[in-house]
Amino acid sequence: MTCTEFLAQMTDYFDGDVEPQLLEEIQSHLCECHHCEILVDTTRKTIRVYRDHQVYDLTDEVRERTVARIMAACTTPRA
Repeated sequence: MTCTEFLAQMTDYFDGDVEPQLLEEIQSHLCECHHCEILVDTTRKTIRVYRDHQVYDLTDEVRERTVARIMAACTTPRA
């Protein structure tokens, strides 16, 4: 399995929706590929943080400023 093939299956992997043979291939790839192993670990931690933390109510002003900064960061080319 290549990294690209793993990435194509990653959502199903996290959902537990892969056939046993494919799961074996994924696990084998993760044992051999440090980059994908880090990706899985980071994704798991991100999911855990998201699930464990409460939702904060933001004022309209703070929400608008936050969205504007995120959009600016997404559309501004990096040097």
